[in-house]
Amino acid sequence: MHVIALSEVTAAMTALVGGKAAGLGELIRHGEQVPDGFCVTTEAHRLGVVPVAEVVAAYERLGAGPVAVRSSATAEDLPDASFAGQQDTVLDVTGTAELIAAIETCWGSLHSDRATAYRDARGIDHDTVWMAVVVQRMVTPTVAGVLFTANPLTGRRDEMAVDAAPGLGTTVVDGAATVDHYVLDEVTHDDTGCLTSGQLARLRAAGERLQTRFGGPQDVEWAIDADDVLWLLQSRPITSLFPAPPPSGKPLPRVYLEFGHVQGMLQPVTPMGMSTLRAQIAAMLAALGVRVEIVDIGGRLYGDLTDLARDRSSRKRLVKLLAVDFGPRAQAVMQHVLADPRFAPTGGGAARGGAPEAASLRTAGRAVVGILRALARPDAARTRMFAAVEQLRVRSAAPADLRTTADRLRFVQERDGDDGSADAIMWPIVAGMLAAALPTALLKGVAGPDEVHAVLGGMPHNVTIEMDLALWRLAQGAGEHRQLLLDTPPAELAARYLRGALPDIGLTAFLNDYGHRGVAEVDLGVPRWAEDPTPVFAAVANYLRVTDPQQGPDKRFERSAAAAETALRELVTRARRRRPVRGRLAGFLLRRARSLAGLREAGKFAGLYPLRETRRQLLLIGEDLHGSGLLNQPDDIMFLTLDEVHTVVHQGVDLRGTVTARRAVHRRELRRTTVPVALLSDGTDVETVLPGTPADDGTLAGVGASAGRVTGPARVVHDPGTAHIEPGEVLVAATTDPGWTPLFLTAAALVTETGAIMAHGPTVAREYGIPAVICVPDATRAISTGQLVTVDGAAGTITLH
Repeated sequence: MHVIALSEVTAAMTALVGGKAAGLGELIRHGEQVPDGFCVTTEAHRLGVVPVAEVVAAYERLGAGPVAVRSSATAEDLPDASFAGQQDTVLDVTGTAELIAAIETCWGSLHSDRATAYRDARGIDHDTVWMAVVVQRMVTPTVAGVLFTANPLTGRRDEMAVDAAPGLGTTVVDGAATVDHYVLDEVTHDDTGCLTSGQLARLRAAGERLQTRFGGPQDVEWAIDADDVLWLLQSRPITSLFPAPPPSGKPLPRVYLEFGHVQGMLQPVTPMGMSTLRAQIAAMLAALGVRVEIVDIGGRLYGDLTDLARDRSSRKRLVKLLAVDFGPRAQAVMQHVLADPRFAPTGGGAARGGAPEAASLRTAGRAVVGILRALARPDAARTRMFAAVEQLRVRSAAPADLRTTADRLRFVQERDGDDGSADAIMWPIVAGMLAAALPTALLKGVAGPDEVHAVLGGMPHNVTIEMDLALWRLAQGAGEHRQLLLDTPPAELAARYLRGALPDIGLTAFLNDYGHRGVAEVDLGVPRWAEDPTPVFAAVANYLRVTDPQQGPDKRFERSAAAAETALRELVTRARRRRPVRGRLAGFLLRRARSLAGLREAGKFAGLYPLRETRRQLLLIGEDLHGSGLLNQPDDIMFLTLDEVHTVVHQGVDLRGTVTARRAVHRRELRRTTVPVALLSDGTDVETVLPGTPADDGTLAGVGASAGRVTGPARVVHDPGTAHIEPGEVLVAATTDPGWTPLFLTAAALVTETGAIMAHGPTVAREYGIPAVICVPDATRAISTGQLVTVDGAAGTITLH
């Protein structure tokens, strides 16, 4: 079939007619006003020859007048790829010769540079894409434009947005003319601009119909002709919107704060990881007397903070509580939410369910004892902590008598996370964080935050730093294998290592100690370094490029530690002279911070041991289910929840279709480059409605997290597993977690889009004495790899040269 009427096209025919034609066919089937036309199918494109006779016959049935000739590729107008403007449209085509030429133009645009780059960015195989072409009777509009059934700027789902201009709609989508912009809500609009209030009402009604029919927010092209007829020219999903929170069933709006960036993780969590993390985080917060529901939005962990925001007691300290782990971006959005009348306080006790429970009081008592004990005897606290970590490592191993799939599943479902080691691990960490955070306020007027941060550089007892330095030593011992490690792609090295076909460079010993780590390591569904050491080999290659011994991370760490001790002595002397009481207290806390604050990474490090064993057992279950034909591959199990795995194991339920659908969503979300810090229940990205902060030309503003000033070429990194960083380059990333920190050893400075001053990335940056600026909006897009930048960690700015 080479030519088909649009009125005969259905959504099931996308492979034959492409995305645009399929969408137009559905509009016609539902009675919408669409210009008549036909489609030259992908079968004709495969043959490479325009079916002239069929095209001419169809064209004559249209009346042989002016037509619009529009591309309709098979990977176009999809839920995760709109291809807006990437392929060609030819308007006002008249006559057979022009029509044939226009069809060939659309075919050729399938492989244009912009369309090819768009497919590359979304991981779409070029060999799987074909081009159909839509030919429609030309509408001569008096006004035309685009309707978004959700506000594309803020994400708000109960607002629609319209851009309109007189004449052809191409002036709107191409940005070639000044347009009138309307936001449609329940308010009646005056007759202003190029659209009347009646026309706006008809557009809103059409948007509501289309959104309901297609099951999600739509991007609609439309035109109104001289007879005031509203024509719909296209309707496709809005691909840029972040998923909306699930319906809460409650009348008042709710606010959700993104929790994943606390761990330096903005990529989506696998369903298995989500099912375990939600319970763990909720339980951890409940132990502190705080009830927060953890919600899956777009595969990310969001905490519902509505009750805390509306509680008279909790809201007073909520913004301050967000400072340590969540950072200034989260604080700014929460300040905005607290000022919103819709989040006005509704009474006391909402966040805690009334009076504090006895368990919470017991937790508070243990906290006070544990923190004071650690502050009084930090060395003993560290000894107890590392003994508890080792105890947790040993206890994490599965018993040897797990024989069947059911045995393994029971072990995973029933294992108790509380083995008595929690207090020994938790309270020294909290004591160190408090000791590091409190001096800034105590020394106000005596020392600035950057001076306090300088004291926190080169911090000992940090397991992540010890890991990075162990990897550095491994690289320094590479000897005769140096060139092999530099010249061979990291993925190939990893494959050879796992096959046992690589010379021994000490990696086995390293992975015995640190192989349970990885990027996004709190997600149960993500491979550990022991399973895929590609990122480790990439980091080793970066280390081997450091040729100046004085720039080695061991020397940099030693210099940072020495500078911190000097800064501590000078700061304490000055503070005690100007504020004797506060100075003594600040000095005590800063010394305790240098003894304890480095332990911050140890809690997560320890928690990864049971996570590694749980993952290992789940993959063994996955192998059994794959062998039984219930999973397509063993790691499909990570796209199910534990409850779903139970139904597969014990009832033989086939959930392969569920896995396939979830994998597709996960791949789509992996391509998302920005994740909102906070969302309202109507889909509003709270940061988009905050007042903008003006910056000097050529300067990006963020938050200084590690002092120092460096100028160097930028290196924008999205995947640490393949990152190539030359010594002296500035590492620019959306976020970082401990799996990224090996990259810091060669970087001259760090710039991230998210974070908090005490989070993993800035903490490790301070250890090495490299400047760090965090919370720089859109840094990975505003800065290009190779661009010369100056990072000022004290001022919190990045100057683009």
